[in-house]
Amino acid sequence: MDGGANLNPRTVEEVFRDFKGRRAGMIKALTTDVDKFYQQCDPEKENLCLYGFPNELWEVNLPAEEVPPELPEPALGINFARDGMQDKDWLSLVAVHSDAWLLSVSFYFGARFGFDKTDRKRLFAMINDLPTIFEIVTGSAKKQNKEKPSSNNSNSKPKPSSKMNQRPEAPKYSKPTPAKVDDENDDGLDEEEGDEDEHGSTLCGACGENYAQDEFWICCDICEKWFHGKCVKITPARAEHIKQYKCPSCSNKRARP
Repeated sequence: MDGGANLNPRTVEEVFRDFKGRRAGMIKALTTDVDKFYQQCDPEKENLCLYGFPNELWEVNLPAEEVPPELPEPALGINFARDGMQDKDWLSLVAVHSDAWLLSVSFYFGARFGFDKTDRKRLFAMINDLPTIFEIVTGSAKKQNKEKPSSNNSNSKPKPSSKMNQRPEAPKYSKPTPAKVDDENDDGLDEEEGDEDEHGSTLCGACGENYAQDEFWICCDICEKWFHGKCVKITPARAEHIKQYKCPSCSNKRARP
């Protein structure tokens, strides 16, 4: 259960990097790897915890045996509630406890290495700029982005759907080199800036990171969440042949009895 846990972050930037790695691993467990996570949380087993590691991996395991533990421990017994709740409610509960654990680990490092008030404030500000795991799992991060007004184009949506012309039956996706929808020369520069603002506010449903220029994205036709192609292992070439794309979470919901 090391997963890079031997790293000893000592600066604000290092602690934040540690936070982002652990957070990415836990987001994978609750989104793209949700079926595997569900199976590992067997209610017949002992108290289990969900761990995230700095190298973006995750693990379901028993709590540390040493007392007190080297790091704060995640919530115990997440497996016991699995069959007594609806899947989405159970995953939301695990997500809330995961957010709390990530903060406790980060501020444990801050206390251990003597962060002062300024350092703690800066660390929290960096963490607070990212959506929580709960917001990603429940989709509320996407709803918050939809509520933000668009600065340049009132008819645009806060997602990269305008990046290319699409066939009606094709899945929604974007390519690294965007094709312009309108041919207006005068407002071309403003439209490009508007697209960048819209895309920058879109969050990947798997890793929670913002849209960046020259990245391939694809949208799930069921839940309408956007994903980095690399996060869901979809290439631009493969996307061309997909009529209806379903993300791993939606696929698992349909497949599970």
